[in-house]
Order: sequence, then C-alpha cells, then structure tokens
Amino acid sequence: MMANVVNKTIFSSRVFSVNLVTYQENHRVMTHVDPVQQGRYYKFNVVIKQPHVGGVFTCKKYIINLFNRVYLFRPDLYEHSVTKIQSDKRVLLSIAVNI
Repeated sequence: MMANVVNKTIFSSRVFSVNLVTYQENHRVMTHVDPVQQGRYYKFNVVIKQPHVGGVFTCKKYIINLFNRVYLFRPDLYEHSVTKIQSDKRVLLSIAVNI
C-alpha cells in the first residue's frame, strides 16, 4: 500500500511553481517521465529531510547533483524515480519551471 504524499503549494503560475512535498514511510515513486504540452521543463529539488532508510532519488541524466540532496534535472526528458522509503519520511522543496 502506498502512503499519502502531502504537497503544499507555496507558489504556482503557468511557468513557475514552488512546492513543499512530504513523502511518508512506505511510499515510493515509480520510474516515469513528466509530460508537458510545450516548452522545456526543469526541476530544482532540494531534499530538506532524508529518510533513515530508502527514499533514494535516481534520474537517468542530471544537470546538477550535489551531495545526493540538491538536484537540477529535466523531468520531461529523463526517467526518474524514488526508492521505497523504509524508515521515517522524505521532505523536498521542489521548484519547477516550464519555459
């Protein structure tokens, strides 16, 4: 069973959005690509809280990967996923831009 994801929108417009996302224990994100209708889609994610076990983000190609906590990537072009969070939770600040 997948746990709930809490997604708090801090700001949202047609081009730019900022969200605080909390993934609970037992949640995972299957491998996928984020579709967009037009333009280039970028995500800048900062992991604020790492789970004790699991919750590892992987992406086929990163633009930036700093310390496995700060990522810039193209979710519209490259497959990405998060392994199952086995202990605690994962909290993420996600900034998305579609240009």
